[in-house]
Amino acid sequence: MKKIFFAVFPIAVIAIMALRPVADPLAIGSAIPDAGTKMKDISGKEVSFKDAMKENGLLVMFSCNTCPVVHKYESRTVESCKKALDNKIGVILLNSNEAYREKGDSYDDMKDYAKKLGYGWNYVVDQNSAMADAFGATRTPEIFLFDKSGKLVYHGAIDDNSGSPDEVTRKHLSIAIDELVTGKDVSTKTTRSVGCTIKRL
Repeated sequence: MKKIFFAVFPIAVIAIMALRPVADPLAIGSAIPDAGTKMKDISGKEVSFKDAMKENGLLVMFSCNTCPVVHKYESRTVESCKKALDNKIGVILLNSNEAYREKGDSYDDMKDYAKKLGYGWNYVVDQNSAMADAFGATRTPEIFLFDKSGKLVYHGAIDDNSGSPDEVTRKHLSIAIDELVTGKDVSTKTTRSVGCTIKRL
């Protein structure tokens, strides 16, 4: 028994040490972290949150190319991003899957995926998951909606059914956008994001 324990113990220690701690999610009312930091966009340009911000705010979404839940949300992601832009809210999607750059989340893969879905907004590489760490983001897809002053007003999921758009009973993000642009207080400020874990190194 002791031999088994001493054989397994070093492996367990290494596994624990390898776990990368993630900060708590950004609190409602917080400012956009590292708003001026430039990230490589699928256009080839360097883009920051500040660059992406529009008159009424900014929609930040942590996403990727490979997560099955992201795939289930594809049409709803496109719909949400278009709605944000139509309401003068900037849009920036981040791919933070640093450990999957050779498994479908490379820069070239991102360009191909965005072209397939018809993205008309920023989709950037979050190098070494730095922004995911700054936001405390853990899932794909995961939403952070900021008002025109750069303060967080909503964090969570696009809606309340990750499995099927036909079974959605509340469109969290859509409602938050409507409330934001009409000057109302966002009624539901946080919801639980459901999706794949961000693949950090």
